[in-house]
Amino acid sequence: MSWHEVPEAQALGEEEAIGVVVGGQQIALCRSGGTVHAIGGVCTHQHALLSEGYVEDGCIECPLHQGRFDLKTGAPLGPPVTEGVRVYRMRSENGKSYVELPD
Repeated sequence: MSWHEVPEAQALGEEEAIGVVVGGQQIALCRSGGTVHAIGGVCTHQHALLSEGYVEDGCIECPLHQGRFDLKTGAPLGPPVTEGVRVYRMRSENGKSYVELPD
């Protein structure tokens, strides 16, 4: 596992998401409740980019079929989504944000 800087995280407003590719991984960075979360960036239902969805109350909603995922656990929160997305650890240090990815 190694840490990768994600400068895009600093520009996120509350209840916003942005898609980034880090270490070859498509990741959705989302800010909710003042915390930045990093989750797998592609919906497990029909491969839509989650970063184009809606962030609200600690969840992100897929823009395609409105499946929702918990930002803390990646768990699906109802149909049509049945499979969760990966959650990546985040950290902030000296005003910079980092996401942890497998090597």
